[in-house]
Amino acid sequence: MHVQISAPGANKVQLDISAVKYDLIKDDKGVWIGESAPQDEGFHYYQLWIDGAAVPDPGSLYYYGASRWGSGIEIPAKDQDFYALKNVPHGQVRELIYFSKSNNNNRRCFVYTPPGYDKDSQKHFPVLYLQHGGGEDETGWSRQGRANFIMDNLIAEGKAKPIIIVMDNGTWRMPDRASGAKPGECPAGPWPPKGWADGFTKTMLEDIIPMIDANYRTLADQKHRAMAGLSMGGMQTRVITVDNPDVFSYVGIFSGGSISIEDIKDARGFKENVKLIFVSYGSRELENRRTGFGGDPKENTEKLKDAGIKTHFYISPQTAHEWQSWRRSLHEFAPLLFKD
Repeated sequence: MHVQISAPGANKVQLDISAVKYDLIKDDKGVWIGESAPQDEGFHYYQLWIDGAAVPDPGSLYYYGASRWGSGIEIPAKDQDFYALKNVPHGQVRELIYFSKSNNNNRRCFVYTPPGYDKDSQKHFPVLYLQHGGGEDETGWSRQGRANFIMDNLIAEGKAKPIIIVMDNGTWRMPDRASGAKPGECPAGPWPPKGWADGFTKTMLEDIIPMIDANYRTLADQKHRAMAGLSMGGMQTRVITVDNPDVFSYVGIFSGGSISIEDIKDARGFKENVKLIFVSYGSRELENRRTGFGGDPKENTEKLKDAGIKTHFYISPQTAHEWQSWRRSLHEFAPLLFKD
């Protein structure tokens, strides 16, 4: 990646991408110039450091990631066709502001409605609740993830059913210092801490789902409702769906752990109600043993399959804990939804 920025009064400028900082060189006009090592295909966050201050590139679009608004760049991928903008019928990504009674505040979500949603007022659709990762927000799946283009293309190809996708903010707060942790430190004990997903679970069940069912033409029952997420969102999906098998019938966990036999042994109705468990990882995550919590994800998924639960395990080739893994995961997951 080549970068240049005019900062004649600066003493030191660096490019920061993929957790590596590269020194830039100032020319006689005060323009700092440099480049990084070759980057993997797909989307990457980056920023500039100017005299110790982290700043976005003014020539870039901004994306929310790493708990801040920053720059992003798209490295062309060999398989980018599945999320490319094409001349096909397109759905809409709608911004929805709503009041959350459980949180006593206003919230925002984005809702993808499939092509033709407004043409037939009698048609109702299944719903996928799709969650972002840690340090990201409800904008992630439509901006970095290109979920709407992925769905538009799959629907146009006849590979996936038209569905509604709801993308909300699942950010949660670290337990306070009463737990014994100092500022910036994780509390003692198991991680994530007990009850960490309780707040978003309540928001999902008491606010988001009823609000979506009341305002959109949904098929408002368990067999037409799915939940999936990446990283932290996958961990939230695991907790919420295991505890509520009467609410969701399809489960997708992208780079966020897996579901084990032990997880569901006390979950009454899980085996009978859940039609699919989809688990995915980037190949480099598995190589580096970044498999989340709860044991080996592939082994867990195979044991569920042996127990009579329909499962699907997907490995994204030559990717790590990054958006290209999760784009591919959605592309593999969506065609499996609501086939029964």
